[in-house]
Amino acid sequence: MEFEYADASQQWFEAVFKDHQEGARSRASSLILEGSKTNTGCIVTPTQGARKVRFMGRQMPAYRFIFCIQNQVSASYDDVVRHRCNNRRCINPDHLELGSRGENLQDEREFAANGVDYDLL
Repeated sequence: MEFEYADASQQWFEAVFKDHQEGARSRASSLILEGSKTNTGCIVTPTQGARKVRFMGRQMPAYRFIFCIQNQVSASYDDVVRHRCNNRRCINPDHLELGSRGENLQDEREFAANGVDYDLL
């Protein structure tokens, strides 16, 4: 028998997928529909910074919730949802991917040096 550790974040997502998947998908879809699409393909929230969402007693950035629910990913606290578009207000699932803190830092460095090539999104 193999033991696999799941932190509180992973356990929460697994419980949502098991018992509340339909409600979570509905909430994620409503957040996306509330956003405004920009000429770069981003779907942005009407907030100053990254929008927060509360679901089943847990609050997190909307982009993290949407990515994990849409892709059925039980992200750990160490996992980072990266913005390929470098826009923290963006909740477009096509612009989001899972990575590490190191990869996220590398993204920031590459953006500072080169900007974003929206044709690659």
